[in-house]
Amino acid sequence: MARNEEAAVQVTWEQVFTWRLARQFVSEPAAARVPAIVERLCGVQAQVGSAAETAVALRRKTPKPGALTEALGTGAVVKTWAMRGTLHALTPEGAAAFLPLMAATKVWEKPSWQKAFGATPAEVEALTEAVSQVLANKALTREELVEALLADKAFHKMGAELKSGWGALLKPLAWQGALCHGAAQGNRVTFTTPAELIPGWKGLPEPDEAAPAAVTAYLGAYGPATPETFDAWLSRGNNRKPVVRGWFSDLGDDLAEIEIDGVKAFLRAEHVDELAAVRPRQSVHLLGAFDQYILGPGTKDTELLPAAHRSDVSRTAGWIAPLVVIDGRIAGTWELDGAHLAVSMFDGAKPPAKQLATAAARVAAALGLDGLKVVSA
Repeated sequence: MARNEEAAVQVTWEQVFTWRLARQFVSEPAAARVPAIVERLCGVQAQVGSAAETAVALRRKTPKPGALTEALGTGAVVKTWAMRGTLHALTPEGAAAFLPLMAATKVWEKPSWQKAFGATPAEVEALTEAVSQVLANKALTREELVEALLADKAFHKMGAELKSGWGALLKPLAWQGALCHGAAQGNRVTFTTPAELIPGWKGLPEPDEAAPAAVTAYLGAYGPATPETFDAWLSRGNNRKPVVRGWFSDLGDDLAEIEIDGVKAFLRAEHVDELAAVRPRQSVHLLGAFDQYILGPGTKDTELLPAAHRSDVSRTAGWIAPLVVIDGRIAGTWELDGAHLAVSMFDGAKPPAKQLATAAARVAAALGLDGLKVVSA
């Protein structure tokens, strides 16, 4: 009998959180190179560069400020618009897995997108071809790229959107592998192509070909999870539900169904015994802003983040606050105030002072600081 047809293994959320903390190198920081950490996390959100650096540094046994920037400079990791339309640092393998599934949404064909950003599908296709030609064998700043595009009258009406730092018109191009971020020139962003930046780049596969690697990578860090949770993380639910469910079902015996306190979800079959054997343990961790630990499952996951405190973490203008994580659950937030690390706990939670001080010391090391004193906000 195939494993998927057997009675589902039953685990608790405490086991799941303990397992995820280890898989994501939070409770067990890795003596690994940056690409290995980025690969395990299915990318690191890089809208805020300092937050991405913190996420990587906290997961390394010996934190090194600026290590992600170094990796980006070599092509071992690439920055591009990916999941949910946000900037991510991805390995080349991660880009090949996730970008085709973002392109599969074809959000630029939706009337609401066309109305908001002023381009038809045919114009996006023309823009994709033009950018590929303009960036061939070179990197250009945003200003240089826009100037080159606006030399063609066909793109004049897109001028304002092309100049926008939000990059709405450029995101579909990134998802199709036509451009990515290049090395920064001081404070100026540059764009190039993956083929120019990444040694041996083979281009993007078709979505159905990319899906197995994408699904299994996600479940290897954030599982057990449902197809709906996966696509909420990937595309904010913009892929067709039957298609996403098909990606899961096509994996067959590579996936197994798990019950978490009665809730059914999927996990890689190779990880089932490992998760079932987990013994939950008490822990305190401090994670930075926009950390993958919350972005992977999403801020709507009420097992991870109490609904009453979602607004404390997911704030205005899309800001995701730094996290206090107790026993795998989000129990507060923190911020820096000079040499002080000020914590704001939820519902009177009181993490052990010694463990909190140890976690603060890791934050200081990740940020290249001499030390931080924990205080209440």
